[in-house]
Amino acid sequence: MRVVARSIDMVAWFDKNGVPNPVRFRLDREEDESIIIKIDKIITRDKEKLAGNHMLIFNCQGCINGAQKLFEIKYELSTCKWILYKI
Repeated sequence: MRVVARSIDMVAWFDKNGVPNPVRFRLDREEDESIIIKIDKIITRDKEKLAGNHMLIFNCQGCINGAQKLFEIKYELSTCKWILYKI
């Protein structure tokens, strides 16, 4: 996997304890071009503290351009931002 570290727009649902569960996200590629990627499976869910920022890390599997790919998504708890970190 290569590091991308791009901000993404995410659709997610939260359980009673406030834990997010990502469903799908939009990735802007060019100026007017964007693709929507559906998350088929969440493989692992971890917590990380990077530079004082608490983050949730999701290793997921989804279909991108007709091929099953693995990718890593980070959710920053303090700012509520989603980042596509590796693909």
